[in-house]
Amino acid sequence: MTTRRDFLATGGLVTAGMLVGSSLGATATDGPKAPKVTKAKGPREMPRDVTLLSMANGDGTETLGVKTDRGILDVRTACRLLGLAAPLTLDELLQGGDAAGLNRVIAAAGRSAKAKPAYLDESRIKFGRLFINPGKIVCVGLNYKRHAQEVKMALPRVPPLFSKFNNALAAHQCTIELPPREVAYKFDYETELLIVMGRRARNVTEAEALDYVAGYCTSNDFSARDLQLETPSVQWLIGKTLDKFAPIGPYFVSADRVGDPNNLKLETRVNGEVRQSWSTNDFIFNTQQMIAYISKHWTLEPGDIIFTGTPHGVILGYPKEKQVWLKAGDELVSSIEKLGDLHFRLG
Repeated sequence: MTTRRDFLATGGLVTAGMLVGSSLGATATDGPKAPKVTKAKGPREMPRDVTLLSMANGDGTETLGVKTDRGILDVRTACRLLGLAAPLTLDELLQGGDAAGLNRVIAAAGRSAKAKPAYLDESRIKFGRLFINPGKIVCVGLNYKRHAQEVKMALPRVPPLFSKFNNALAAHQCTIELPPREVAYKFDYETELLIVMGRRARNVTEAEALDYVAGYCTSNDFSARDLQLETPSVQWLIGKTLDKFAPIGPYFVSADRVGDPNNLKLETRVNGEVRQSWSTNDFIFNTQQMIAYISKHWTLEPGDIIFTGTPHGVILGYPKEKQVWLKAGDELVSSIEKLGDLHFRLG
């Protein structure tokens, strides 16, 4: 049987990421269709000084909300009340580049009494998926020093890349329905910083890489270790890309509000017990290095997202006799400093 160590040693993980690169934008078939992206009429702008979320509406749509001091601004409702146009999803905002349109709605809503019904209590919101149709979902594996140590693997020489598909995208407060035991049962958590691209990036340098980032999110690269590592050949894609195996949220926070992405605290809690607690300052390849490396191999487009690896403390890193895999009924929280707490449960 090919081991995880053998696979990485031969560069198989990187190769796998390259081969599936052209398929990264596959669209989920069980969710609402992504809205047509409208390009900005003026210069392309990335969102600045905002914290955004997605709301699942009664009509089946998932639309944009803005976190403000007055509550959550429902962008779709505000546009209707004020007679203005703006991107209605995060995908549309990033891919179309119309941050100016969103800013106009935020400013007008803050001034006009007409927009009062558009402000909602966050505790009453049902969260939707922040991303529905990103062009690419790129993942970096084995990217924390102590994580590499716990799974007894050498530090990689370059960022190991693989992918997820859009069917894996899931919302804050979602339930991941686990497959039957005969399909998989060794389920594991991986809290990760998510990079969200805001500009087209090709062959960018490390020095300029952060200029291409729109913002960041809390995410979890949920994994079935038996599918990933114990099938006849190592299967990183299938082990990490079952339905809803990529919960993200609750917020998208613009890059200017986050500051240094390479010094953020991360934590994972399972049923209230802390399992992971570390910092992105343990990255093997920091945010700039990941973006620069990926952009040498393919173009990163606005709205593309990058999972950046997980710190030590995963179940896979425990001694065999102490590996108690996740199960239906477990409640998980992934937390990242400045980005919020991502809650989800297993069903």
